[in-house]
Amino acid sequence: MGQENSHPQPGDLIEIDREFYQHWALYMGDGYVINVTPVDEGAPSLSVSMISIFTRKAKVKKQLLKEVVGNNKWRVNNKYDRSRTPRPVGEILRRAERWIDRELPYDVFGSNCEHFVTDLRYGEGVSDQVTKAVICTTAAVGSIFLAGLATAVVKGFSEESSKRENKYY
Repeated sequence: MGQENSHPQPGDLIEIDREFYQHWALYMGDGYVINVTPVDEGAPSLSVSMISIFTRKAKVKKQLLKEVVGNNKWRVNNKYDRSRTPRPVGEILRRAERWIDRELPYDVFGSNCEHFVTDLRYGEGVSDQVTKAVICTTAAVGSIFLAGLATAVVKGFSEESSKRENKYY
């Protein structure tokens, strides 16, 4: 369900909490949003990312916000307004309307639902959740590498020390 304190205005970005990610939509007014959905008409919009990841395609739909949200929490989140200038609302809505029922390429890292709506609002597709995922993955890989390196160094010192001890006996 929605947040009681969220009162979206046309052109606002809507962030919807899913189990493992955030789904993004653009508020169009009168209870409707535009968002990226699976190409498969029978698939629920709640599974957009999982299906679209495998098909590498998505479809833009205008749907009721309450249908897209389902039982998930959502909020207005125009967080990029701090660093980017939104287009005029009329222009955002005109651009969004042109995409309805069109298919587009889908890529989690470069062309996902957040990229789509931020491009409509700001003229630039950005996605913090992708940036965070890349940073976390890089940090995890770096940590594993450093742990392996530390283990090798400690093992090397241990073997060298053992050789020195054996030399005197």
